[in-house]
Amino acid sequence: MKHRGIKVLTEYQKTPILREMTQNLERAKRVAQIELNPPARTRVITISNQKGGVGKTTTAVNLAAALARKGMQVLVIDLDPQGNASTALGVEHHSGVISSYEVMMGEATMAEAVKPSTEHENLVCLPATIDLAGAEIDLVAREGRERILANALSVYSASRANRLDYVFIDSPPSLGLLTVNALTAATEVLVPIQCEYYALEGVTQLVSNIERIKSALNPALVVSSILLTMFDNRTNLSADVSAEVKKYFPSQTLSTVIPRSVRLSEAPSFGQTAISYDPKNSGSLAYQEAAIELAQQGAH
Repeated sequence: MKHRGIKVLTEYQKTPILREMTQNLERAKRVAQIELNPPARTRVITISNQKGGVGKTTTAVNLAAALARKGMQVLVIDLDPQGNASTALGVEHHSGVISSYEVMMGEATMAEAVKPSTEHENLVCLPATIDLAGAEIDLVAREGRERILANALSVYSASRANRLDYVFIDSPPSLGLLTVNALTAATEVLVPIQCEYYALEGVTQLVSNIERIKSALNPALVVSSILLTMFDNRTNLSADVSAEVKKYFPSQTLSTVIPRSVRLSEAPSFGQTAISYDPKNSGSLAYQEAAIELAQQGAH
């Protein structure tokens, strides 16, 4: 009986679930051991893709949380009227809360609107409320409307006691004035691309629009990173899309890929990022590895 028990245990250890759990524990140890140095200057990264449903918000909040846990001072600017980044970071964003809308309208400073996140003491958030849905119209007649966010961020950064290391801007999936402000305020763009049909749809147009922003408003702007999301290693499609993206963006594509994960989808409904909700889940670990890669990429 004792021998049979040992045999059953050995067979159980060979199951895919236990194999993944073992691999994830090893990955978690490696991630925990890596130390990061702050960048030489604040990196302002807009997460952008004109195609919706590619994991923009999930990417913004999880990269931010991962870097905050590594000792970085991080700000997330929620510029999407849905306010999903605010929800995931545990920041109130009901109507009446001073938010990115008031900052964009010049009715409040960023220092007045920024709130601490429940995720980590190093992480703060400029929340978005539904009021932001009207900002596109309200901004049309404003002079210097493309630089409002850049100016507000500059004033806020100068007012802080400690320097920001990273700013992540979660932009809406369209090229309106909010996205133009996000791109004008940024030093770089990270583009999440889902590993599905029509993955590159809209990316060509996005790159073209970024070039326009560079020439007219922000000469320093670069597409620094491409992050593959919703990767399913059981399908040929994911591998094909990955190869196609790397062909077009060989130097910008991060080697880390984000897998499909139920936990990534569940976390925001609990007012958390995946990194605090289930830190040893494969999706959470992938974002922690992507954050490390992003930080090391900027150190060169």
